[in-house]
Amino acid sequence: MFERFTDRARRVVVLAQEEAKGLNHNYIGTEHILLGLIKEGDGIAAKALAELSISIDNVREQVQDMIGQGQQAPTGHIPFTPRAKKVLELSLREALQLGHNYIGTEHILLGLIREGEGVAAQVLVKLGADLTRVRQTVIQLLSGYQAGKESATVGGGEPAANDKGSQILDQFGRNLTQAARDGKLDPVIGREKEMERVMQILSRRTKNNPVLVGEPGVGKTAVVEGLAQAIVKGEVPETIKGKQVYTLDLGSLIAGSRYRGDFEERLKKVTKEIRNRGDIIVFIDEIHALVGAGAAEGAVDAASILKPMLARGELQTIGATTLDEYRKYFEKDAALERRFQPVTVNQPSVPHTINILKGLRDRYEAFHKVSITDDAIVAAATLADRYVQDRFLPDKAIDLI
Repeated sequence: MFERFTDRARRVVVLAQEEAKGLNHNYIGTEHILLGLIKEGDGIAAKALAELSISIDNVREQVQDMIGQGQQAPTGHIPFTPRAKKVLELSLREALQLGHNYIGTEHILLGLIREGEGVAAQVLVKLGADLTRVRQTVIQLLSGYQAGKESATVGGGEPAANDKGSQILDQFGRNLTQAARDGKLDPVIGREKEMERVMQILSRRTKNNPVLVGEPGVGKTAVVEGLAQAIVKGEVPETIKGKQVYTLDLGSLIAGSRYRGDFEERLKKVTKEIRNRGDIIVFIDEIHALVGAGAAEGAVDAASILKPMLARGELQTIGATTLDEYRKYFEKDAALERRFQPVTVNQPSVPHTINILKGLRDRYEAFHKVSITDDAIVAAATLADRYVQDRFLPDKAIDLI
């Protein structure tokens, strides 16, 4: 079952374990899973609970009141309680009922509610949350609507475009410019040429959509993160100063769109907000997935909706895809190829990889609480290059470290 878990859902399980350790409990119960869902912070479950004003401090307080703190910190493996196992099984059932082939944080929360008798459900009820309402909020967020805020208007008039736009964009994407401002992005080393080319293309009046083409793991996403950092520092041309770079998550756009028209509706909402704001550059990783994304029988795919906007220059997009996918999807679709300008991102050389690793060293040392020597960095780059043939630098060298 765990292989179906999304990265965020797996993180919830890890955080639940940490919460159990923090409370000196030698088991992982539904209450720890609930704490993990809130602590994860970015998933649909966390957003649904935040919308219902359920904070981690309140939940932790209730758990301590109901169960109390354990006597001593547990060591070794911490098992799930039968009830927590049941919640995870129910989350799989919820996912299948919604027609999803993955288990996300939202399905775990729906599983908690469906189980209904564990400590987590009792805590939610004590905090004044109606379990049916929690369920409705999750379903609404999955459908691309922000519960309660859809009808909220400013001064009785139209919704504030900027504010509302951020809500929808934040739901289906991540603001890289804000992440750069908060110092959450890794430094980008030695990709000046590619970044300059991307800026050049973005500065055009039309046909201003670069697509980064390169093998998996060569650092295509890093180029876009570098652009976001350059925008924050103001080291960009006038034409893209003050722009916001959002990375759009196609998976969450498609997720939960069970009926024909659901996906198109969401995509149109997102594009409308981008148009209204006018300061957004959208980054779509694995952009080849656009071709055929959301297309049920008789429906249109995402590419057909976006093509006219791309041609008119209303939607500025940076794509990223591999060489094989570019040949397979873009070169076959002349209209799509014409709207995107390819920027090749080559695999860095071993000396370049060593510089990249040196630039990332501080972050990895702080995270793993270890010291990484120059020799280790040189060895990682040279050995990865020599022996790991099915992957690409710098990704494989970073994995070795």
